[in-house]
Amino acid sequence: MIKSNEMEILQMTQVMIVGAHGAMAQLLTDRLLAETTDTLTLFLRDAGRLNRYATNDRVTLVDGDIKDTAAVAKAMADADIVYSNLGGPDLAEQTQSVLTAMHQTGKQRLVYISALGAHHEVPGKFGDWNEQAIAAFLPGFRKTAQLVADSGVTYTEIRPAWLTDHDEIDYEETQLGEAFKGTEVSRKSVADFALKVITQPETYRNASVGLDKAGTEGDQPSWI
Repeated sequence: MIKSNEMEILQMTQVMIVGAHGAMAQLLTDRLLAETTDTLTLFLRDAGRLNRYATNDRVTLVDGDIKDTAAVAKAMADADIVYSNLGGPDLAEQTQSVLTAMHQTGKQRLVYISALGAHHEVPGKFGDWNEQAIAAFLPGFRKTAQLVADSGVTYTEIRPAWLTDHDEIDYEETQLGEAFKGTEVSRKSVADFALKVITQPETYRNASVGLDKAGTEGDQPSWI
């Protein structure tokens, strides 16, 4: 008979978070630590920036360059699921390193942050505005989406609207093929959705999900 503490160990998941210093990554880290028994590997440049986790026995901090695939693969060795909070104009190159490491280590489940507009799914004036506002980054998001879709891993692509720091969890979902709706969503909402997928990895398999706050439709985010 399995005792309750043994059951917890059996259910424990090892989550690797790359780009772990990002704001949403930190929100997700805090919720995983508070609401699950998962152990975490936090991969980032200058790991000292997350020293507040250094004494947590469920956290391993790894200081490294995401483009150093060997280092990524070494840190990934025990992971059950990978969450990517990476960004920047070279996102595709960063993501390719993660995918290569996943193939080298036999890992299959990836959850990653993308952006609205990655699939030309934002209609109307807001779509036109968004294309101009993040023109330097959209090619990287689009190339990344194609790399991941072609990689053979099981993925969930998260496409959030423009991000706020509002203290709220309030969002709706759109699927690939549906027109994107609102213009904004809170980082806490995105972290909440990521937590849902990570704790239920059999859901949203090979899915691309848009997140926005209902009622925020418009030509651009409200604060612009």
